[in-house]
Amino acid sequence: MTIGRDWPESWLYTHCPATPLCSIGWFLAGHLELIDQGWPATAASPGNGLPQPYFGGPLTRPTVFRNSPETHGLVLMMLPDAVHELTGLNTADWVNRFDSLKAALGDEWHELSEAMLAADDDVARVGLIEEFLLPRWQAVRPKTLAPAVLRAQDWTHALAMRAASSGVGRSLRQAERRIKGWTGLPMRELRGLGRAEQAFFRSLAQGEAAVRWTEVAADVGYADQSHLCRETRRVTGFAPGELRQRIAEDENFWLYRVWT
Repeated sequence: MTIGRDWPESWLYTHCPATPLCSIGWFLAGHLELIDQGWPATAASPGNGLPQPYFGGPLTRPTVFRNSPETHGLVLMMLPDAVHELTGLNTADWVNRFDSLKAALGDEWHELSEAMLAADDDVARVGLIEEFLLPRWQAVRPKTLAPAVLRAQDWTHALAMRAASSGVGRSLRQAERRIKGWTGLPMRELRGLGRAEQAFFRSLAQGEAAVRWTEVAADVGYADQSHLCRETRRVTGFAPGELRQRIAEDENFWLYRVWT
């Protein structure tokens, strides 16, 4: 991502939803600040600037970031169970937490970062990431991993199936323990995020037509419209109608538009 020096101040802010994904960020110019003051003191360096490069775990609530006026960086998003398989990291220890990449994942990942920062361009940097990850992922990839998982709800369903057929003991409680060990989040949280994502895409499918929120709530499994509104606020910070309008009109919500 590249942020322009001449952009209005308001364009430097990015709203992000709660997410089960882990993130790694590299910055070749500028920096990224965590604006929300409610995070733990260890979440970022003094002044709320994220370490460079940084590693971040799953987020259970919406966040707001501010880029410096001129920023050039890359962010890699990975499913938490993939991070667990690749690194052995206990993702439960990284929920709502950021730290330096070296502190989180060690020397191999730090060496990748050094190579990326020395690369000629972003195409070469993406190539370095792929070259680094591919053999490691092929070595640890679970045999029961579902192919081409594109939505959080599908991924959660695949996790539940893998947990039910893995290890010793097949009870629901044991399966949920495995899922939390792989992802850092309880199954209830993952299902809530998947349901919120499904409602998000269901409402966007209406285009410019008025959205019948009661129908959206019923279609994706909410008890009623109030339940949909509460969970949408928890995941994004906004009521469904306001979120939809902001995605359409507010540059700060560019990440939601990319998500679509």
